[in-house]
Amino acid sequence: MKKITTVLLTMAVSLAAATSAAAPTGRKSSPRTINRSAPAAAAATARSAANTPANQLTQALALVRQGNCLQASPMLYSLSRRPEFATERMQIKYILGSCLMGLKLNQISAFQFVDVVRRGDSKYVRQSLEKLSIAADQLGDDTLLNYAISKVRVDEFPNDQKDIVYFRLGEIKLKNNEAPAAAQLFAQVPPNSRYHAAALYKRGLSDLESNHVSEAIKSFNELLASRNGAPVTDPTRVQALIALARSYYQAQDWEKSLEYYREIPRDSELWHDSVFESTWANLRAAKFRSTLGLLQTIHSSFYEDYYVPESLLVRSIVYLYICKFEETEKTLNLFEKTYQPAADSIGRFVETIRDPNYYFAEIEKAYSIRREKKPITGLKLPYMIARQVLEEGDVKRAFSYIRALNEERLRLESYGPIARSPLGVYALKVLANRYKNTKITIGEMARAHLIALKTDIRELFEQASFIRYETINGQKESLKKKIAEKEVETQIDDQIDRTFYVQNGYEYWPFDGEYWIDELGNYHYLGKQSCK
Repeated sequence: MKKITTVLLTMAVSLAAATSAAAPTGRKSSPRTINRSAPAAAAATARSAANTPANQLTQALALVRQGNCLQASPMLYSLSRRPEFATERMQIKYILGSCLMGLKLNQISAFQFVDVVRRGDSKYVRQSLEKLSIAADQLGDDTLLNYAISKVRVDEFPNDQKDIVYFRLGEIKLKNNEAPAAAQLFAQVPPNSRYHAAALYKRGLSDLESNHVSEAIKSFNELLASRNGAPVTDPTRVQALIALARSYYQAQDWEKSLEYYREIPRDSELWHDSVFESTWANLRAAKFRSTLGLLQTIHSSFYEDYYVPESLLVRSIVYLYICKFEETEKTLNLFEKTYQPAADSIGRFVETIRDPNYYFAEIEKAYSIRREKKPITGLKLPYMIARQVLEEGDVKRAFSYIRALNEERLRLESYGPIARSPLGVYALKVLANRYKNTKITIGEMARAHLIALKTDIRELFEQASFIRYETINGQKESLKKKIAEKEVETQIDDQIDRTFYVQNGYEYWPFDGEYWIDELGNYHYLGKQSCK
């Protein structure tokens, strides 16, 4: 910044001198007229010289060097639009963007950096990309950054400055389902880059998409090793752990998958997801008791607002495997009782409503209920459905962006000199347009997710029908074998009883229908299989 402002300050002084030297002399006046009006004429000339664009630029840059961006920003904004500074416009915009970022006006600063990158012929493209990336991270929205990156030619960057371009291009490729190309781009982000950890994680995701599981595991292990010494709830560490668990599950190494799922700390945001996902790993490993114990946690009253229809089907499958047919029937009935009304509600909603703003309003109510812990009232959709839409990654990011826009608007309004200037008028208009467009985008996202949920529930009901059919068959076979008095061998982990847990440091408390939050994740099913 200091180097840039010094260059421009020198340039501004030169422009000022040139403007002064080239100023027209005007008509000749008589000595008497000059003598009478000399002080006023001198003052007018001084004011005129002081108000030249070159001098205004000099003043603005001096304010920047003093750290007074509050006064400098409106001046830089006006000067960036003047035709006299067409050659220097990108430099001025870069400094303006840096000033606005210093004032935490990230959305408005982002627009300045995008202009610099889009032009592409300025030596400030690299710096603008760096700061645009920071602004995008602060806003939680990469739309402008991805647009700017798509305009950049990688070969125009020095080798030691290509990391941000490789990383962002990789994100774009991954989003466009070009996983192999994305993995190659992420691999080119060097270890000394501030984007290296994120690139490792996304490279692993790209390899999983291409079913290159061993390569993905290498990336996630490297990421986990980089967080040695970090707190157990460190978000990057937890992301690496659950990514490893999912990778080993994809590789059908159930034991290794469960090993990593068990390392997810209870007080991390991903713990609930890890508990549910580990039920599938336990089921595939034929650990039916462990599966039922984890499902006891998932189906506790603490998670009654969570959308987890699959968990009921997993529970019914386990009961089917161990020939607890009455429990299978009860579980399937609970599934239908819970999710049939939800499916009907979604159907009515998406068939009768098209306006994205209406969808946004519905999801925003759920957002307020969850964020402010309000009573669940005023929703047309079941809360668990609206909550599930909120949990979708794109919707979650968009709501964070909405919140960032609101905070930026309030901050802008608190800056009196800027808010009342042409820059303030422009900035408020930009923020209003971004807010309006994001509301529509969230509404469209919400509708798409609801349609997907409707399809998802319909497919789950088909699976429930199949399980019910198998239950009837199982009951028939069980009856036949009972009549024939013939036992069938089964491979079920029923050799462990309560003494095993007591001897290994557990306290045994039979479940009496009451849930305690410190017991979640520690339930153990001790029933026997009933297959004869």
